[in-house]
Amino acid sequence: MHSLPHDHTRTRIRRLRRERGLTQTELADLAQVSTSQIKKVEQGQRPPTPHFVASVARAMRVDVATVTGQPYVSELRADQLDVLIRPIREALDVYDLGADPEITPRPLQLLATDAEGLLVAVRAGEIKQAAAQLPGLIQEVTTAAHAVPSDERWRLLASTYRSAYDVASKLGYSDLSAIALARMAWAAERASSATLGGMYRYFRALTYLRDGQYRTGERLTALGLRIVEQAEAGREREVVTGQLHLGAAVMAGRSHDGGQAENHLAEAERIAGATGEAASVHYLAFGPTNVQVHRISVLAELDEYGKAAERGRQVVIPRDWPASRRSHHHAELARAQMWTGDLEASFKSLLRARTAAPQQARYHSTVRETYDGLEAAHRLLPDSFLSFGSWLAP
Repeated sequence: MHSLPHDHTRTRIRRLRRERGLTQTELADLAQVSTSQIKKVEQGQRPPTPHFVASVARAMRVDVATVTGQPYVSELRADQLDVLIRPIREALDVYDLGADPEITPRPLQLLATDAEGLLVAVRAGEIKQAAAQLPGLIQEVTTAAHAVPSDERWRLLASTYRSAYDVASKLGYSDLSAIALARMAWAAERASSATLGGMYRYFRALTYLRDGQYRTGERLTALGLRIVEQAEAGREREVVTGQLHLGAAVMAGRSHDGGQAENHLAEAERIAGATGEAASVHYLAFGPTNVQVHRISVLAELDEYGKAAERGRQVVIPRDWPASRRSHHHAELARAQMWTGDLEASFKSLLRARTAAPQQARYHSTVRETYDGLEAAHRLLPDSFLSFGSWLAP
């Protein structure tokens, strides 16, 4: 008996294919994947990789979210997170209306403390807390920036928009995350901040990565690197530069360009050697640890799952590393371990992903797809396996 609803990604692929009157061979030709791969995915014998999902979505002219089923509305409703989305949309929509006469902003330092608190909450995996606080803070900082314009206030507003992007993307609202990014770019331009401009291109590139538009993503990371070169020399610029290289490495890996991926990883590693662990610089979690986990991600994107799983066993995550990044790492490691046939280790990694950041793991597509891949072999796993599925989708 399945402990997750039957409408898995593989089920949606089959349904979308049939709605378009396509055979498995025809879809394989359009998506430039093998017919065998289509068959194995649809039959549940092989879980779909991000590259595979993006390829079939592009072939059938639908968004990746249509294939993955995000956002997971039933679960969001059960967690009372769905009601928090509309206020965020409304707060993002008043960006150009000037100061709100009914809002009296608090002192700038208090606003800055709250904005940083949002970044910390998201990194700690406290998505619901951040989502609840976002709308009011965005509106307050919007009024503060319009009432007394300054680079500092515009940077602060850009930070709140970045948090809105983080929350929306983690909950699977791709349209809302795109709006938040557009607002971030708008505020960064007014702050005349090359660093924020580079970060905006990095986050925007990630949206194209998820949609399988790797060439556009690569162009964006290249543009981001050129823009951030204009920032004042120092650790902040180095951290953003390094993170852009990490994003570009994953982009190259997913497009199966191993050489280019290694070039970006090597440059990021060189920069991380100078910056050290810099998790709190713009809360990008950049540093030697992030380079290591990105190497694992790239190996997985290149379908080198054995090497990814082996490297994953060697990584030592610092205790103070952000819970959200820790959870994401364990989710990706679980996928690699599943592909190598190490089912028990894969499930343990899923449990670690949940322990690190429960709210994030519940809405993480990799966690769900990996669980789906393990489900057929659940007799080989502990009894807690089915309860994990009930937690994912009660």
